[in-house]
Amino acid sequence: MRPLLPALMLALLAACTFDPETGTFVEVKEEPRPVAYVSAKDGAHVIPAVDAAKVPVAYQRMLVPNPLPQEVPGTILVDTQTRHLYLIQDKRTALRYGIGVGRDGFGWAGETVVARKAHWPTWTPPPEMIKRQPELQRWAEGQPGGPSNPLGARAIYLYKDGHDTGFRIHGTPQWKTIGTNASSGCFRMIQQDVVDLYDRVQPGAKVIVR
Repeated sequence: MRPLLPALMLALLAACTFDPETGTFVEVKEEPRPVAYVSAKDGAHVIPAVDAAKVPVAYQRMLVPNPLPQEVPGTILVDTQTRHLYLIQDKRTALRYGIGVGRDGFGWAGETVVARKAHWPTWTPPPEMIKRQPELQRWAEGQPGGPSNPLGARAIYLYKDGHDTGFRIHGTPQWKTIGTNASSGCFRMIQQDVVDLYDRVQPGAKVIVR
């Protein structure tokens, strides 16, 4: 019976998480939807599968200890240094997602709110981007949503003091850029992850970027 002990301990710990405040492991509620980066029909489009084996574990969706226990559930924390986005669940837990962040010179920090959400959003490159990349002129009036659209399957729009910051949390067809500094300042996610976040987050939620 002795060899079963380590396996039993691992099974018990799998249902727990470490609470840094008490220095103990505490029971947590399980993630209600299993992480699955499978292909799926989504409205008029198809979200392609992602090979999870090629996504570093650190950037896969998982339940972790809450990094901001003082914030209310539903608050989003974007950590640009570790390239993680946290959705606060309760005092002790948060859902953590891997993200891609802005290239050097495009980073920012502060507090915003979720003003609106969009399903297969239209992408309109800003004038300064078109100036840097003239080939984007064709989309000056907006690129319709779809599999090749840079905003991916979902977009969450961030406002401050009632004004659009121009920054979004959004999906990306370029999932291999998750965990890197590759965007123009927005926060990109694996398509399946942004769909999951989109379904959970509510307009008016606080978004903290640091």
